[in-house]
Amino acid sequence: MDSQINGFTGFGRHNPGFVSAKDAIRKAEIAAQAAKNDPVQQARQTLAQAQAFTSGLGSGADDANAHRGSAHRSAALKFAAPVSSRDSGLTFDPEKLARIPEADRRWAWVEVDLSAIRHNTQAVRNRLAHGVRLMAVVKADAYGHGAVPVAKMALNSGADYLGVATVDEAIELREALIGAPILVLSQPPAEAIPLLLGYKVMPAIYTADFAIAYAEAADAFGISAPFHLAVNTGMNRIGVRWDQAAEFMHQVGFHRALELVGTFTHFATADCTQTLDFQIQTKRFLEALSALRMAGVDPGIVHAANSAAAIRFPDVHFDMVRLGISLYGFYPCPETLTTIDLKPAMSVYARISDVRTVPLSDGVSYGLHYRSRGAHTKICTIPIGYADGLRRSLSSRVRFLYNGALMQQVGNICMDQCMFEMDPYAHGLRERREPAIGDVVTIIGGDGDNVCTVEGMCELLNTIPHEVCIDFGTSRMPRLYH
Repeated sequence: MDSQINGFTGFGRHNPGFVSAKDAIRKAEIAAQAAKNDPVQQARQTLAQAQAFTSGLGSGADDANAHRGSAHRSAALKFAAPVSSRDSGLTFDPEKLARIPEADRRWAWVEVDLSAIRHNTQAVRNRLAHGVRLMAVVKADAYGHGAVPVAKMALNSGADYLGVATVDEAIELREALIGAPILVLSQPPAEAIPLLLGYKVMPAIYTADFAIAYAEAADAFGISAPFHLAVNTGMNRIGVRWDQAAEFMHQVGFHRALELVGTFTHFATADCTQTLDFQIQTKRFLEALSALRMAGVDPGIVHAANSAAAIRFPDVHFDMVRLGISLYGFYPCPETLTTIDLKPAMSVYARISDVRTVPLSDGVSYGLHYRSRGAHTKICTIPIGYADGLRRSLSSRVRFLYNGALMQQVGNICMDQCMFEMDPYAHGLRERREPAIGDVVTIIGGDGDNVCTVEGMCELLNTIPHEVCIDFGTSRMPRLYH
């Protein structure tokens, strides 16, 4: 047959080792079948193919790209699932994927210093007389710091009780195997009574209907129904009116299952400069306690002092104090600044996700309200926005820390991102350098000689640290503990 009949030439004679297409296909099918029966051989074959692919990507500048590509492929292969006989190729292992750190999934995170929680607990503990208990208030996910780790640290540092706002918050602690007494600081719905009893959580009580329903449910199981009596002394939020406390206990105290473990009130103005209203509330609470005792009712553990009162007014420590905002390192009022040493536990960080030079007068972010100053100014993007606790009302008002220097946030803060401007030649950086993707930016916390504080953000927002911390801490950002 003419060797040129198909239009190709040079195939009249075969070189040594020549394998026809038909034979090659047949051998490939045999090898594939063998690989299916040998998972180890299959994995080796797949890796060999990947290496062969990366080895042929070019030279010079292409070699660098090939090296980076090979490194990325090698890193990705660490997450491959074990090869099974039924697999036709590599797949990802969900368990290995789950081990990728949260801070590597998105470059924005919250850090909580648990040693600061220990310090603050002990600082207040040291101010209390012998025998006075300390309640760590860990409601609202410990003010955004994480209820379970904070509760464990506080208990290990001198706290005796835990305070929460909801039944579910208490259940979270119990399911974390925390056995300390837990008080729900308000009266929950009657439908939650089985949960209170089942998880051994005490409610605050201030209505007779709830008290009887709680007692009846406990009695049906042959157990007691412990509670704390909430007394309203002037804040007018919850509680039995102070001059009706004894009468209330007369109405419900007949039930054999009810067990009054404690009596408490809450001060509305312990953090205010003027103390008249605070003194009125204290007087009313003392009258309620006296009336209970005269009626033959033991008020149990008496507590009234929040963070401000615990630090400012030793006379109202009674049998227990409730440590709230100061547990997390914040001074409840200016009068406490020089009387106790507290350490903030929360800091917030992000990494730069984009750097660009924006031409002079070009706008940045929604509305284009900020215009670039051009020249050496860089616009840096970080992946944190108002869905992460960085309020939109802070737009163009707040500053961040980069390499020890304060940087002005510019343009409207977006839901997921925001921008700040940087002139590497104008700012007092510790070392003059161009910003780069991956560099760390401090939103809350210290860097060098400068610090961005929650309190500073509160001044701009006209709010309190409680709100700012909860916004950051309970957002979608991961919390990292150290």
